[in-house]
Amino acid sequence: MKIKNLLYSVLFFCFFFMANAQTSGIKNADKKYDSYAYADAVKAYESLVEKGVRDEKVFQRLANSYYFIGELQEALKYYQELFILNENQEAEYMYKYAQCLKWEGSYAKADEILVKFSQKAPSDKRAVLFLKNRSYLEDIKENSGRFDVADAGINSKDSDYGSTILNNKLVFTSARDTGNIIKKNFKWTNKAISTLYAVDLNPDGSIGKPMLFHKENLKVNFNQSTPVFTKDGQTMYFTRNNSVDGKRRQNENKITFLKLYKAVLIGNEWKEVQELPFNSDEYSVAHPALSVDEKTLYFASDMPGTFGLSDIFKVSINADGTFGTPENLGPEINTEGRETFPFISDENELYFASDGRPGLGGLDIYVSKINKDSSFDEVQNVGEPINSKQDDFAFIINSKNRNGFFSSNRANGHGLDDVYRFTENRRLICEQQISGTITDQETNETLSNVTLILFDEAGKSAIETKSDDNGNYAFPNVRCGKKYFIKTSKEEYLFKEVSVTLKKATGSVSLPIALEQKPKPITAIPVVIKANNAIKPVKVTINIGTDLGKLLKIPMNFFDLGKATIKKTSEPQLQKMVDMLNQYPTIKIDIRSHTDSRSSSESNQVLSDKRAQSTKDWLISKGINANRLTAKGYGETQLVNKCADGVKCTEKEHQQNRRSEFIITSL
Repeated sequence: MKIKNLLYSVLFFCFFFMANAQTSGIKNADKKYDSYAYADAVKAYESLVEKGVRDEKVFQRLANSYYFIGELQEALKYYQELFILNENQEAEYMYKYAQCLKWEGSYAKADEILVKFSQKAPSDKRAVLFLKNRSYLEDIKENSGRFDVADAGINSKDSDYGSTILNNKLVFTSARDTGNIIKKNFKWTNKAISTLYAVDLNPDGSIGKPMLFHKENLKVNFNQSTPVFTKDGQTMYFTRNNSVDGKRRQNENKITFLKLYKAVLIGNEWKEVQELPFNSDEYSVAHPALSVDEKTLYFASDMPGTFGLSDIFKVSINADGTFGTPENLGPEINTEGRETFPFISDENELYFASDGRPGLGGLDIYVSKINKDSSFDEVQNVGEPINSKQDDFAFIINSKNRNGFFSSNRANGHGLDDVYRFTENRRLICEQQISGTITDQETNETLSNVTLILFDEAGKSAIETKSDDNGNYAFPNVRCGKKYFIKTSKEEYLFKEVSVTLKKATGSVSLPIALEQKPKPITAIPVVIKANNAIKPVKVTINIGTDLGKLLKIPMNFFDLGKATIKKTSEPQLQKMVDMLNQYPTIKIDIRSHTDSRSSSESNQVLSDKRAQSTKDWLISKGINANRLTAKGYGETQLVNKCADGVKCTEKEHQQNRRSEFIITSL
């Protein structure tokens, strides 16, 4: 008995020791993870897994750590293990899992996960973008094949990235010759930042030997990267570890974030190095870019007001060298994912990297034109071969010769990240011309001097033109793949709005428009209607265009839902129309039938056509001459309220759209 008790005691203490060691190991790994030391966290968590730990949180953080340092292959392995442990994960793990599935080319499986992600987080911008762009791979394919890409010829076995141009030199970031510093990683860059190198860009297209860029005042004991220079080459903005007087600075949690610094070229040395006023010890500010006029500085940050892991911000540079208040570029650009490495081209285009938009995997490079009102045009994926299944970022381009550089950790590179050069041989811009002739609806005569205004679904991009002497109009250089509306106005004619959806291919579309003359008033006609079983004479002024249904207060809807047969209970009301037409035998009417938005637009069109014809046939059966009647269905194309497809409305609101109209066309 004593031996058995002793054995139990030994087993108990062994179990207690192992459990205590496991708890201690998890705490140690969590500490590294919480301080953004993801490479170190990977080793700590993997050590626990190798010892048989099957803790869900361990797999979550191990997979995330690999994701944040850009090693998607290893991240995928542990996300798969995580979802085997528990399929019901939080939305964020679903999204990262899908991104890693794209790394191995499993786009169908990735999309399945993204559907579940969208159901779990329907308001997330990434979910909205995915559901809105289910054909994103086809769109990316259309944008692909526009670049010739080659190795930049400057890469080492370590991390090289984040290039810019200064006086025919390529200045870039490299971790070569920096030893273990490469293990320190930050959540908005996938790898370590280190120090600056420069290389000559020779006129014959060859590249010189990379040399340290640092002048004496830039030599420091910690990392710096991603510079941008003013056009005169006298001012530099760059990223550096948080430091004061050459010493690394940490916050109360012993975390060193990134900050932006400014330096001025005095003689041949960069001096007066100073940090920018909107830096903080509590968040990172990194990767600067200058606007064309150099009055605005763009950068990436996770400062308060950030949507995701990092967003792109801008801040004004005042004439006296001070700075305004940083502004988030908003949901037009930023998502709940990572947006980083902004660049502004000479054509005022914003290029940036993001993993929050439908893409090929990891960070992809996107572009959006900055409009005159500072809003952003459609964001587009620049396509392959610039983008790959892994992280692609730090894109810059010379708008004149269409040459440039970008960074990537794609397969078959030299090191962790590499710099690639490219030539763009076909522009991304896809444009069409919308044109046509304006005519009179009745006479078919062409109409000159008609004002036309073109705008998109968001009510933006308004362009105005007029029809010429032959009634012709044209809107050139209209962006492809979007739905547009054209509003017309001309004295003596009714306002009209028409829509057109452009294909995603350069070309042209013809859109003739016929306008209807404004109705001309006629003298008052005494109309006799029955009310409360009595004869009550009412005098009104009726015009061409008057709706007799409203005049006679006939209920708009006299059909059962989904039916095209007039209800018996509605016939007494319709008899008022028969009496009116018999009283005024010269009046002609156009019967117009409308449905609500429920059911498909095709079935609604068929139903409304049948209802209009059914109403016409009923009036004819009551003795009204057929040549006084026309009939047409409009389906759900002319809703009178907000209740379009997908909009939640009450039954009463839907009923307002289910209506019939009796429009006077001749008197």
